[in-house]
Amino acid sequence: MLEALTRHWWVLAIRGAIAVIFGICALLWPALTLLVLVALFGAYALVDGVFAVIAGLRAVGRARNWWVLLLEGLLGIALGLLTFFWPSITALVLLIFIAVWAILTGIMELVAAIELRREIAGEWLLGLGGVLSVLWGALLFARPGAGALAIAWLIGAFAILFVLSLLALAFRLRGMGHQPLPSV
Repeated sequence: MLEALTRHWWVLAIRGAIAVIFGICALLWPALTLLVLVALFGAYALVDGVFAVIAGLRAVGRARNWWVLLLEGLLGIALGLLTFFWPSITALVLLIFIAVWAILTGIMELVAAIELRREIAGEWLLGLGGVLSVLWGALLFARPGAGALAIAWLIGAFAILFVLSLLALAFRLRGMGHQPLPSV
Protein backbone atom coordinates (compact mmCIF):
# COMPACT_ATOMS: atom_id res chain seq x y z
CA MET A 1 0.00 0.00 0.00
CA LEU A 2 2.85 2.37 0.85
CA GLU A 3 4.41 1.94 -2.60
CA ALA A 4 1.12 2.69 -4.33
CA LEU A 5 0.52 5.75 -2.13
CA THR A 6 4.02 7.16 -2.60
CA ARG A 7 3.80 6.65 -6.35
CA HIS A 8 0.41 8.39 -6.52
CA TRP A 9 0.83 11.00 -3.76
CA TRP A 10 -0.49 13.59 -6.18
CA VAL A 11 -3.98 12.03 -6.04
CA LEU A 12 -4.20 12.98 -2.35
CA ALA A 13 -2.90 16.45 -3.18
CA ILE A 14 -5.57 16.91 -5.88
CA ARG A 15 -8.28 15.73 -3.47
CA GLY A 16 -6.96 18.28 -1.00
CA ALA A 17 -6.91 21.10 -3.55
CA ILE A 18 -10.51 20.36 -4.51
CA ALA A 19 -11.51 20.40 -0.84
CA VAL A 20 -9.79 23.78 -0.37
CA ILE A 21 -11.66 25.29 -3.32
CA PHE A 22 -14.93 23.86 -2.02
CA GLY A 23 -14.27 25.10 1.52
CA ILE A 24 -13.30 28.61 0.42
CA CYS A 25 -16.41 28.91 -1.76
CA ALA A 26 -18.62 27.83 1.14
CA LEU A 27 -16.96 30.36 3.47
CA LEU A 28 -16.97 33.27 1.02
CA TRP A 29 -20.61 32.87 -0.01
CA PRO A 30 -22.43 31.62 3.10
CA ALA A 31 -25.78 32.93 1.85
CA LEU A 32 -25.81 30.45 -1.02
CA THR A 33 -29.20 29.17 -1.95
CA LEU A 34 -29.84 25.58 -1.01
CA LEU A 35 -29.73 24.55 -4.66
CA VAL A 36 -26.22 25.97 -5.11
CA LEU A 37 -25.08 24.40 -1.86
CA VAL A 38 -26.40 21.04 -3.04
CA ALA A 39 -24.62 21.47 -6.38
CA LEU A 40 -21.33 22.42 -4.70
CA PHE A 41 -21.48 19.48 -2.33
CA GLY A 42 -22.54 17.12 -5.12
CA ALA A 43 -19.65 18.26 -7.33
CA TYR A 44 -17.17 17.91 -4.48
CA ALA A 45 -18.39 14.45 -3.45
CA LEU A 46 -18.42 13.27 -7.08
CA VAL A 47 -14.92 14.51 -7.95
CA ASP A 48 -13.48 13.37 -4.62
CA GLY A 49 -15.09 9.96 -5.20
CA VAL A 50 -13.63 9.67 -8.70
CA PHE A 51 -10.11 10.39 -7.43
CA ALA A 52 -10.54 7.91 -4.57
CA VAL A 53 -11.69 5.24 -7.06
CA ILE A 54 -8.64 5.98 -9.25
CA ALA A 55 -6.34 5.62 -6.24
CA GLY A 56 -8.06 2.37 -5.23
CA LEU A 57 -7.88 0.87 -8.72
CA ARG A 58 -4.22 1.81 -9.08
CA ALA A 59 -3.50 0.00 -5.83
CA VAL A 60 -5.07 -3.30 -7.00
CA GLY A 61 -2.43 -6.00 -6.78
CA ARG A 62 -0.06 -3.72 -4.89
CA ALA A 63 -2.00 -3.17 -1.70
CA ARG A 64 -3.91 -5.67 0.36
CA ASN A 65 -6.75 -3.27 1.22
CA TRP A 66 -7.13 -1.40 -2.07
CA TRP A 67 -10.85 -1.97 -1.77
CA VAL A 68 -11.11 0.55 1.10
CA LEU A 69 -10.26 3.46 -1.22
CA LEU A 70 -12.45 1.99 -3.94
CA LEU A 71 -15.42 1.70 -1.57
CA GLU A 72 -14.87 5.24 -0.25
CA GLY A 73 -14.79 6.52 -3.82
CA LEU A 74 -17.92 4.66 -4.85
CA LEU A 75 -19.76 6.08 -1.82
CA GLY A 76 -18.67 9.60 -2.79
CA ILE A 77 -19.73 9.12 -6.42
CA ALA A 78 -23.12 7.72 -5.38
CA LEU A 79 -23.75 10.61 -3.02
CA GLY A 80 -22.61 13.16 -5.60
CA LEU A 81 -24.92 11.72 -8.25
CA LEU A 82 -27.81 11.53 -5.81
CA THR A 83 -27.52 15.23 -5.05
CA PHE A 84 -27.63 16.07 -8.77
CA PHE A 85 -30.60 13.82 -9.53
CA TRP A 86 -32.54 15.14 -6.53
CA PRO A 87 -31.89 18.91 -6.61
CA SER A 88 -34.98 19.86 -4.65
CA ILE A 89 -33.48 18.23 -1.58
CA THR A 90 -34.28 19.89 1.73
CA ALA A 91 -31.64 21.27 4.10
CA LEU A 92 -32.30 18.49 6.58
CA VAL A 93 -31.88 15.74 4.00
CA LEU A 94 -28.72 17.41 2.71
CA LEU A 95 -27.45 17.55 6.26
CA ILE A 96 -28.14 13.83 6.70
CA PHE A 97 -26.42 13.00 3.38
CA ILE A 98 -23.36 15.00 4.37
CA ALA A 99 -23.28 13.50 7.89
CA VAL A 100 -23.54 9.93 6.61
CA TRP A 101 -20.92 10.58 3.94
CA ALA A 102 -18.54 12.19 6.46
CA ILE A 103 -18.88 9.33 8.95
CA LEU A 104 -18.45 6.58 6.33
CA THR A 105 -15.50 8.36 4.71
CA GLY A 106 -13.92 8.90 8.12
CA ILE A 107 -14.27 5.24 9.03
CA MET A 108 -12.66 4.19 5.73
CA GLU A 109 -9.79 6.61 6.33
CA LEU A 110 -9.29 5.30 9.86
CA VAL A 111 -9.13 1.74 8.50
CA ALA A 112 -6.55 2.84 5.92
CA ALA A 113 -4.50 4.66 8.61
CA ILE A 114 -4.49 1.56 10.81
CA GLU A 115 -3.28 -0.52 7.87
CA LEU A 116 -0.55 2.02 7.09
CA ARG A 117 0.78 2.17 10.65
CA ARG A 118 3.25 -0.64 9.90
CA GLU A 119 4.47 1.00 6.71
CA ILE A 120 4.68 4.75 7.25
CA ALA A 121 5.44 7.06 10.16
CA GLY A 122 2.87 9.71 9.14
CA GLU A 123 -0.22 7.53 9.08
CA TRP A 124 -1.66 9.59 11.91
CA LEU A 125 -2.33 12.37 9.37
CA LEU A 126 -4.79 10.15 7.51
CA GLY A 127 -6.16 8.99 10.86
CA LEU A 128 -6.63 12.62 11.89
CA GLY A 129 -8.58 13.25 8.68
CA GLY A 130 -10.72 10.22 9.49
CA VAL A 131 -11.37 11.37 13.05
CA LEU A 132 -12.28 14.87 11.80
CA SER A 133 -14.70 13.32 9.30
CA VAL A 134 -16.40 11.17 11.93
CA LEU A 135 -16.62 14.06 14.41
CA TRP A 136 -18.00 16.34 11.70
CA GLY A 137 -20.69 13.81 10.80
CA ALA A 138 -21.61 13.31 14.46
CA LEU A 139 -21.85 17.07 14.97
CA LEU A 140 -24.22 17.37 12.02
CA PHE A 141 -26.44 14.63 13.44
CA ALA A 142 -26.40 16.27 16.88
CA ARG A 143 -27.48 19.68 15.51
CA PRO A 144 -29.92 18.96 12.68
CA GLY A 145 -31.82 22.19 13.18
CA ALA A 146 -28.94 24.41 12.10
CA GLY A 147 -29.77 26.80 9.30
CA ALA A 148 -28.36 26.68 5.77
CA LEU A 149 -26.04 29.60 6.56
CA ALA A 150 -24.50 27.76 9.51
CA ILE A 151 -24.22 24.58 7.45
CA ALA A 152 -22.35 26.45 4.71
CA TRP A 153 -19.86 27.86 7.25
CA LEU A 154 -19.38 24.47 8.91
CA ILE A 155 -18.90 22.71 5.58
CA GLY A 156 -16.32 25.29 4.54
CA ALA A 157 -14.43 25.03 7.81
CA PHE A 158 -14.52 21.22 7.71
CA ALA A 159 -13.26 21.09 4.11
CA ILE A 160 -10.32 23.35 4.92
CA LEU A 161 -9.39 21.47 8.13
CA PHE A 162 -9.74 18.12 6.37
CA VAL A 163 -7.58 19.23 3.48
CA LEU A 164 -4.70 20.11 5.77
CA SER A 165 -4.39 16.47 6.84
CA LEU A 166 -4.66 15.22 3.23
CA LEU A 167 -2.08 17.67 1.91
CA ALA A 168 0.35 16.97 4.75
CA LEU A 169 0.10 13.23 4.05
CA ALA A 170 0.42 13.76 0.27
CA PHE A 171 3.62 15.76 0.60
CA ARG A 172 5.05 13.36 3.18
CA LEU A 173 4.39 10.52 0.71
CA ARG A 174 5.93 12.58 -2.10
CA GLY A 175 9.10 12.93 -0.04
CA MET A 176 9.15 9.21 0.63
CA GLY A 177 8.99 8.50 -3.10
CA HIS A 178 12.56 9.77 -3.41
CA GLN A 179 13.84 7.42 -0.73
CA PRO A 180 14.13 3.64 -0.87
CA LEU A 181 10.95 2.07 0.48
CA PRO A 182 11.32 0.05 3.68
CA SER A 183 11.04 -3.70 3.34
CA VAL A 184 8.13 -5.25 5.16
